[in-house]
Amino acid sequence: MRVIIVDDEPLARKGLELALQKYAQVEIIAQCENGLEALKAIRQKHPDAVFLDIRMPRLSGFDVVELLEDPKPMIIFVTAYDEYALRAFEAQAIDYLLKPVNPERLETTLQRIGYFLNSRKKQDLQKFLTEQRKTAEPLNRILVREGNNIHIIAVNQVLYIRAEDDYISIHTEEETFLKYERLSRLKELLDPKLFVQIHRSYILNIRFLQKIEAYGKDSHVALLHNKQQLPISRSGFLRLKQLFAE
Repeated sequence: MRVIIVDDEPLARKGLELALQKYAQVEIIAQCENGLEALKAIRQKHPDAVFLDIRMPRLSGFDVVELLEDPKPMIIFVTAYDEYALRAFEAQAIDYLLKPVNPERLETTLQRIGYFLNSRKKQDLQKFLTEQRKTAEPLNRILVREGNNIHIIAVNQVLYIRAEDDYISIHTEEETFLKYERLSRLKELLDPKLFVQIHRSYILNIRFLQKIEAYGKDSHVALLHNKQQLPISRSGFLRLKQLFAE
């Protein structure tokens, strides 16, 4: 059982290392102190499982899971969260350990990892992330993997987002990023007071809206500060009117 430990606290890493060393079937192949190191180590070493801290600077444990490529390793979250808040983890078949790690609980976790590995059953990580996101605050950044690079885009810099089949293109004033994501799923995570779906293929950040112009008999276009024009559907126009009326 090849595992990686990820935690920004050296004492926490050391404590989990000592606990895991008691199990002959476990080989610790790497230890990482942040999410970027973790993504690199996972890509290079292909572990069976990753013990992943949740609260870390820059990239959280949830961010790491979102950016993982297939095939994904087993993820075991290591957290100081209250146990009652972790029922959602159990419901999605994602295991967790509370800090400080309880030896008996760790043994149960290793048995669960073994079950998943032997049965080749996969964790439903995407379903878990979707449920976790719904309970969080509105999204304040968007993560995009581009080869070995990770882009962290502040949502207040996003002009608009466009649907591109199974992808979305995220447009800022300086760059455009492509992300494997559904427009409808991302819409649920953005602040509805700032981001409005003005068309089936476009979500607009109204901070960059200069004016709305008529275009033909029953259609409109959004004119942005940078002079770009985006189509507005009839339902999108109603959403904008409702938002500005509030």
